[in-house]
Amino acid sequence: MGKDESISDKEWERFLRDAEAGTPGAPEEPSARARSAARLPRGEAGQPPGWRTYEPARPRRGKGWYVLGLLLAVVLLVVALMPGKVLGWFGAGGDDGTPLAAESERPGQPPAAGAGRRPTMDAPFKGSPAAQWGDGTAGIHVPEARATGWMSRDQVAHALDRSRDFLAASSLDPGVLGGDRPAKAIALINPRQADVQDYLTAAFRTPSRENDARLLFSRFDKEKVRLVGHVVKTRGRLTFHEGRRGAVEVTADVTYVYPVVRAGAGGGGDGEEIVRTIVRRETVMSWDDPAKVVTEPGTFSLVSYKADITNGGCDTYTGYFTPPFGADRAGSGNGTEVDPYDRSKPADEAMGTGTGTGATDGGGCRTATRS
Repeated sequence: MGKDESISDKEWERFLRDAEAGTPGAPEEPSARARSAARLPRGEAGQPPGWRTYEPARPRRGKGWYVLGLLLAVVLLVVALMPGKVLGWFGAGGDDGTPLAAESERPGQPPAAGAGRRPTMDAPFKGSPAAQWGDGTAGIHVPEARATGWMSRDQVAHALDRSRDFLAASSLDPGVLGGDRPAKAIALINPRQADVQDYLTAAFRTPSRENDARLLFSRFDKEKVRLVGHVVKTRGRLTFHEGRRGAVEVTADVTYVYPVVRAGAGGGGDGEEIVRTIVRRETVMSWDDPAKVVTEPGTFSLVSYKADITNGGCDTYTGYFTPPFGADRAGSGNGTEVDPYDRSKPADEAMGTGTGTGATDGGGCRTATRS
């Protein structure tokens, strides 16, 4: 740029000095970014056909965080209100909802009514609360051990484990469920307890109302009945306290659910009639101090044992469960109604009085409100 003749030498020198000093109002060297922007068309005449200028919008950070927080709140609300359904979207949970937490204490109310869906060979617990229960011993809560009576903490823990082993050997063992003698379970009972040994002998030799093996053991006649699948659903808990003579008394209050079909049933299609035999047992086991009670190491004495049976035979004492099918099932109950899944009542109250199995209440066979 040359000197303009209309500007005096003094004025021109002052202009140059001001430019070098950065005086406001002096022209600035454009940055590379400004130069690049200056080359972009501004919609003036001569721009290429179809050309559009574009300036990206700057994100509004405050609004973005607000939207994210709102979405998170909605997700948490859905999970809180419908946990089973949400887990179901990801392939988790039981047929009727998410698996229940362990039963560490007696519940305050019966389980909610299901959707009334019928069981199938692939889903034999469908439509019942048992769909959310644990499989086998997983559904039996074992409390934390503590030193009690004559036992140390570790000894109590061992007694609790062995008590659970008895439940597995008496009510979950596949061979025993198929009708075998429960030898492993019997081996855990104090052989010096004469009255119990007499009961066991009679229960398997000449079963009767007074000597009913079903009070302690779950057995089906495999010539007549077979289990559906390999899973038995359970819900219950072990508790313990110091008993007589410093013994550790372990109480097992557990409900078992066995889905079965007729042994001669063929095909195994969804049209097969499935009956669920439901048994709630309360068994009190005393782990005695060998210095005070005659016993064998590793065995317990039976303090009490009782059972409440639904769909396992009413006034039938063969040593086996005898589930009713077809017309027999429709007419199997004519007495007081009972919910076999209700664990909110103490066992004594739930099982009634005067009956060894709880299958009758003096006025006829009780009717299950659901199975």
